Amino acid sequence: MSTVCAIPIYRICQMRQIYTLLTTLFLLALTTTAWGQRQTATPRRGEGISAFLIRHDRSPRVYYDDFVELNRRKLGKGKSLLHGVAYTIPPLKSGSEEKSESNAKARIPSTRVEPLLGKRDAEVKISSNRLAGCCFYVVSGHGGPDPGAIGRIGKHQLHEDEYAYDIALRLARNLMQEGAEVRVIIQDAKDGIRDDAYLANSKRETCMGEAIPLNQTRRLAQRCQKINALYRKDRKRYSYCRAIFIHVDSRGKGNQTDVFFYHSKKTAESKRLAGNMKKTFEANYNEHQPNRGFSGTVSGRNLYVLAQTTPVSVFVELGNIQNSFDQKRLIMKDNRQALAKWLMEGFLRDHKGG
Repeated sequence: MSTVCAIPIYRICQMRQIYTLLTTLFLLALTTTAWGQRQTATPRRGEGISAFLIRHDRSPRVYYDDFVELNRRKLGKGKSLLHGVAYTIPPLKSGSEEKSESNAKARIPSTRVEPLLGKRDAEVKISSNRLAGCCFYVVSGHGGPDPGAIGRIGKHQLHEDEYAYDIALRLARNLMQEGAEVRVIIQDAKDGIRDDAYLANSKRETCMGEAIPLNQTRRLAQRCQKINALYRKDRKRYSYCRAIFIHVDSRGKGNQTDVFFYHSKKTAESKRLAGNMKKTFEANYNEHQPNRGFSGTVSGRNLYVLAQTTPVSVFVELGNIQNSFDQKRLIMKDNRQALAKWLMEGFLRDHKGG
């Protein structure tokens, strides 16, 4: 008599359960992959492919070509993104180190060199990526044949363009340290960041290499046109582009003023930026001079540069160059550095949606 080896019933049930579980997991994996491939989003106004990818935790270096291939029929001229169109986000690559925005932004260099900052400060150590993916147009007022407002301390003259330029360079350096791209629009090939109380006057300043006209309208038009030309390219690469115009006011000697901000009347983003700058200065005054208070203001103005500049912009007046108290804000290097740092922090607040 032959013996038949029968498989117990409970074994068969266990095998069926395992098979069902494996099938479910397999189908779930397929569904998840398909969902990842179908994930879509619409770009922000003015956003380019690289900025769009960074915002969705994808490194442009790794995913740019994939994005173009997936969305080839939806792209505008020059591979531009069209407002209101839903674009497919490339699925994450298995084992890729670009799995988060921080990893994507971490690819910024550890240092960069900017000769305009002067020999001592030309090498900028990038210590943060908080402003990676951002681009700034830093513009100091006047320059070249126009010194702007002139104040006096004893035998020394304080020229607005020199102090605005020094603070502009300090701001540019602070922004670079946070991982941002910075375009210094008004340039002096010699000065760099200076620590002197009384900054030597010159007429060397140019608008990115071009001679600055004496005529006010032509002078302002020149810098606006330069910014707008840069912005047409930058808007495709950076998700956040902002311009800042730095000036020093001139009023009666007895009129002490705090830093105040002007915004364009045409855009809510400009008003928000000016408001965030003011909030930042208020917070710093409350911390460093709690008994003094801050009386700086925000207001809309139809200033030429605010009206003619395409990217969102803010206009800053750093104080009254005629007032002895405000003059200390300018002639002390630590104060100039503090102003630059607080302006940078204002951009940080605004970028984070403060």
